[in-house]
Amino acid sequence: MATARVLAAGMLHECSNTHSASFLLRQSSFILPIKHQSINFSRRASSKRAFTCKSLYKPEIQIKQEGEPQTLDYRVFFHDKSGKKLSPWHDVPLQLGDGVFNFIVEIPKETSAKMEVATDEPYTPIKQDTKKGKLRFYPYNINWNYGLLPQTWEDPTVANSEVEGAFGDNDPVDVVEIGERQGKIGEILKVKPLGALAMIDEGELDWKIVAISLDDPKASLVNDVGDVEKHFPGTLTAIRDWFRDYKIPDGKPANKFGLGNKAANKDYALKVITETNEAWAKLVKRTVPAGELSLL
Repeated sequence: MATARVLAAGMLHECSNTHSASFLLRQSSFILPIKHQSINFSRRASSKRAFTCKSLYKPEIQIKQEGEPQTLDYRVFFHDKSGKKLSPWHDVPLQLGDGVFNFIVEIPKETSAKMEVATDEPYTPIKQDTKKGKLRFYPYNINWNYGLLPQTWEDPTVANSEVEGAFGDNDPVDVVEIGERQGKIGEILKVKPLGALAMIDEGELDWKIVAISLDDPKASLVNDVGDVEKHFPGTLTAIRDWFRDYKIPDGKPANKFGLGNKAANKDYALKVITETNEAWAKLVKRTVPAGELSLL
């Protein structure tokens, strides 16, 4: 039987902010299509870009589980209060203003089931990944909350000249959230980015944004990669090594990392988020082919 739980996220209000070019969308004006009409991005003609968010779409969201966990039929769907299905990828806003972003937990920390948004299914529910018809598990627990930034997309047709010319992996951008609390599948956390790791997985660029939940006791202490090393010593190395090595027990080669094998700083992470949000905007506006991806 399907079960439901409500995540009281509260309502978001009108907000504005001004930051460097890495923070904001490059379109002079971008309004989502009717189905996704929830954010209005704009910038003024100046050396800095102004971010304005009005009437951000963030009602209470019901998370409904269908099927039994660790089965092929298990899905976690997102609904609004009226019962209408929502896409965690397309319908949850990316930006909250003041450098804060929405992060959707797919894999809670200290678990090993490889959960992910089903980008090729209507309303992109969260499911457990499969290979050759069998459920996939990591060989050991992941030590951080892991999931995605909504309204982002790593375009598989675009080569990144700064990361060995690697092409995007055709998925939303991944987030590694380093806070102390274990999240829940489908939970939406407010996070601030701290850095970015440029993982190269079988030739594809698979960004890992390192972030922290605003609810974490140490959130006010960390604002960039240097702060992570100070207050979470060894964490950046541990994240890199975990993602480098997790396929080795299955007989596959280690993953590689670009950008000098180190985590880039917060400004670079914001640049990655901006560029992948722009790529997602082109996708949902259908100015680039969607292939098998669901835009519902």
